[in-house]
Amino acid sequence: MKSFFIVILLLTFVNTNVFAQDKTTKEPKVGLVLSGGGAKGLAHIGALKVIDSLGIRIDYIAGTSMGAIIGSLYASGYSGKQLDSIFKEVDFDKILSDEIPRAAKTFYEREKQEKYAITLPIDNLKVHLPSALSGGQNTFNLLSKLTLHVNDIDDFSKLPIPFFCIATDIETGQPILLDKGNLAQSIKASSAFPSLFQPVVIEERVLIDGGVTNNYPIDELRVKGMDVIIGVDVQDGLANRDDLSSAPAILFQINNFRTINDMKIKAPKTDIYIKPDITNFNVVSFDDGEKIVKNGEVATKLKILELRELAKNQIKKRPKFIEPKTPDSLQINQIFFKGLDNYTISYVLGKLKLKPFQKVSYKRFINGVNNLVGTNNFESFTYKLVPSISNSVTGYDLHTEINESNKTTALKLGLHYDGLYKSALLVNITKKQMLFKSDIMSLDLIVGDNVRYNFEYFIDKGFYWSVGLNSSYNEFDNDVSVAALPSTQGITLAGVNKLDVKITDVTNKIFLQTQYKNDLSLTLGAEHKHLKISTETVLANTNQDRTIFDNSDYFSAFGNLRFDSFNNKHYPSEGFYLNTAFNFYLTSSDFNADFSQFSIISGSLGYAYSFTPKLSASFLNEVGAKINGNNNQSLDFVLGGYANNFINNFKTFYGYDYLSIAGDSYIKGTINLDYEIINKHHITLSANYANVDDDLFRSEDIEWFSLPDYSGYALGYGVETFLGPIEAKYTYSPETKDSYWFFNLGFWF
Repeated sequence: MKSFFIVILLLTFVNTNVFAQDKTTKEPKVGLVLSGGGAKGLAHIGALKVIDSLGIRIDYIAGTSMGAIIGSLYASGYSGKQLDSIFKEVDFDKILSDEIPRAAKTFYEREKQEKYAITLPIDNLKVHLPSALSGGQNTFNLLSKLTLHVNDIDDFSKLPIPFFCIATDIETGQPILLDKGNLAQSIKASSAFPSLFQPVVIEERVLIDGGVTNNYPIDELRVKGMDVIIGVDVQDGLANRDDLSSAPAILFQINNFRTINDMKIKAPKTDIYIKPDITNFNVVSFDDGEKIVKNGEVATKLKILELRELAKNQIKKRPKFIEPKTPDSLQINQIFFKGLDNYTISYVLGKLKLKPFQKVSYKRFINGVNNLVGTNNFESFTYKLVPSISNSVTGYDLHTEINESNKTTALKLGLHYDGLYKSALLVNITKKQMLFKSDIMSLDLIVGDNVRYNFEYFIDKGFYWSVGLNSSYNEFDNDVSVAALPSTQGITLAGVNKLDVKITDVTNKIFLQTQYKNDLSLTLGAEHKHLKISTETVLANTNQDRTIFDNSDYFSAFGNLRFDSFNNKHYPSEGFYLNTAFNFYLTSSDFNADFSQFSIISGSLGYAYSFTPKLSASFLNEVGAKINGNNNQSLDFVLGGYANNFINNFKTFYGYDYLSIAGDSYIKGTINLDYEIINKHHITLSANYANVDDDLFRSEDIEWFSLPDYSGYALGYGVETFLGPIEAKYTYSPETKDSYWFFNLGFWF
């Protein structure tokens, strides 16, 4: 009997353990699959918010394209609510256009990218179209920032929630499962929509959007051992003929043939299938983000009974959501480079504005990355900030992977019209790595009413002194104040205020340049200038068909210090501006036989401030003086008109015609109010005041502190376009009672 009871107890114990094991084994593993769909994928956030509210534990996540972006962040520890807040703050226009902030570019790169409307790569003497509209760097930067807390994880199955995503090998047409490596880079590859974002190279494979081959990877997720799969599908249905009115719409329709047929098979495999209403949205409807998220919530709540039942069957609860915080600053220790061939480490570090074992703000770090990418010398730049493994230091080691561009030649085009140079077409040839690894040669040929050229050769040494050569030719005909014309022996100008004058200028420079961060540069060099000033007007005391006022070669040493943190060259709303220049004219060929050594010093100081996101003001104060140059008027300061590409000492002044006010010294102040009525459309109100005279700063009664002798006002309307600003300004001066219209089309050059 005793033995019988022992057997019964043993059987009971065994059955209890087996039951407990069966109960544990039967707890379902839950997978989540999120489809691609561009902006429509924001509906995934709404679905996640409902899933979170029910306390459902997700054991594995699979995603494609936008589903990969949302899914990876959820897998990294963010909640649906946190993702909703994050994506409300994202500027999708900057993400899609890959717009690089002006502050992130060096002076050289700003000047180049604020001149050309179109850039086309040249390969084997053939002009090509760009591979995509965007390189996707802003996307990568954002994803890297959001996943910084898991940057040391190379195996995505080790994330807080295991994860994988799908990309497409563009060479083989096969879907590629990405579950290891650089998380931000993998997500970028999965969402690299063809023609919008350039392909991503990972382990020698050229990858594009996974939605091309597998937009709903449910089968791959099931293989991971998932018992129950929740799927959120944001794919389009087929469009009707009325909606197929453009080439992109037809391309989307062709791609949808396959994905819709796939979903006929895959949707029934989904245990809890969620289909948000995205009928009225498309892949770029990011402005409707709140509505799309809401539709995701609504569709998920339709499955609330099934989801609640699933939650009841889960014994093990989900882990707590994290509170990831991006640090304001980064301690960057060692820096590792992979892929450098034609560019030096010092060049890359100079563009990144980084040195090993340095603490920098996160904003400055991103600006450096954008600056490097903005050179267009690299097809891609990816990085990982990995916690330093040394016990003696804290911070991050920066691991970079650089894919240098093999396109070193480009054709660039620009179009412009203004009242001084009239119509102009710019054709530029740019050649990089012509003689050295980090050099660049650029030749502008400008044809139109006035023929011009500009040649530049620059060896960029990064943190060290860079070397440059420049040669330019300018010419234009315009009425010029006679006060700005040299006194030529035997010519009488009495009673004449302005003459129709042709000005020809050839300037050649050799210089050294160094730059601190991106905003401050110092340039030192030598300059040769050939200046010819002439008129066809027949003047008294001369029998020549053409009167020449100056035809001299000038040789000078010069220096220039610039600081520029304006966020926009033409419509600044924040930042400071400083530009000081000094020229010491040593000798001249002396056409008028009156040369003596002289100097010219000038400076500008500006500030821009935003009162509201729409309304801003900018202030610019300018000053200039010639020292010991009374005998030579050719390089005097001459004010009047509106332009951003004046040569020599010609300056803008509203209310007066071009080149109307002259003197060897001046002081000027400008106030500008800018109201952006809609995106990139500006109404401006400007006022400028000046004193201009000879020996202005040496006058005994210090007239330069007196009330201004000259004033002018301007009301303008401008639009920022891919060609550059298109502007119309009405200007008026109360002194002369005259008004002038100034028009400008395109970038200034």
